[in-house]
Amino acid sequence: MRIKRKFHRSLIKLEQRDGVLQVVGGNSWLSYFRDPYHLLLTIPWIGFLAIVVIIDIFLNAIFALLYLIDGNAIAGVKEVGFLEAFFFSVQTLASIGYGVMNPQTLYANLIVTLESIASLMLFAVITGIAFTRFAKSSSRVMFSRVATIHDYNGIPTLMFRTANERRNNILEAKLRVYLMIDEITSEGQMMRRLHELKLVRDHSPVFLLSWTVMHPIDQISPLYGLTLETMERLHAQILVSLTGVDETIEGTIHARHFYAAQTLLFNRRFVDVISIGKDGHRYLDYTHFHETTAVL
Repeated sequence: MRIKRKFHRSLIKLEQRDGVLQVVGGNSWLSYFRDPYHLLLTIPWIGFLAIVVIIDIFLNAIFALLYLIDGNAIAGVKEVGFLEAFFFSVQTLASIGYGVMNPQTLYANLIVTLESIASLMLFAVITGIAFTRFAKSSSRVMFSRVATIHDYNGIPTLMFRTANERRNNILEAKLRVYLMIDEITSEGQMMRRLHELKLVRDHSPVFLLSWTVMHPIDQISPLYGLTLETMERLHAQILVSLTGVDETIEGTIHARHFYAAQTLLFNRRFVDVISIGKDGHRYLDYTHFHETTAVL
């Protein structure tokens, strides 16, 4: 009979933080103690190095005790104590082999064989995890702190900004925007629903500097007819997901951002960040990236 594995946390707390519904303790390395591989990938580097050092010391201490079982296991020293056995284990595990100490009995050679197998497995695992940590692609994508809603070509339009802080090319960038909202069914059941918001332009072959994202709030838009008070009551929030290929590392990057209801500014527009200098060239000034002004 197959026994289903129980969740290690049966009760998960959801909390409103700045208007955004979040899982308390979610996406934190502290919550992965029952998943060692994920823990080693998410823990800070200093914690990862500390774990490696502790495992190395512990493993060498175990093998040192095994060597001490046979008093004549190690040659090259007058008297074999714990420290001598420990450092002999360090040399064996790390394949250093200074040549001063060496195994001289069958038992010692069997332990050395076992330790060499353990060292191969240990260093393979540590190298693989360290490489995975280094190889993880990270995005440096900035989103405007607020989103605006104002008329654009006669249609109320949701707008926000995003920018590539690395200033290299993000190829085939794609944006998807969703409205997350509490809904009550006709049977009285509450559900958290996800509605996709159609964008004027949802992809760009090259995302280099800045991108103003626009969603027209027409009659087919999930935002149509919603007021700020209604969105706050229904815990509405807007989820933005951006994916693309970083030209430098040739790897896929992901970025996301949440806009709570109180970060939606009605009848305001973003301050223009592009200007033309006296030399005739265009300049992009990120100083006013998050600033808005009233629509006249």
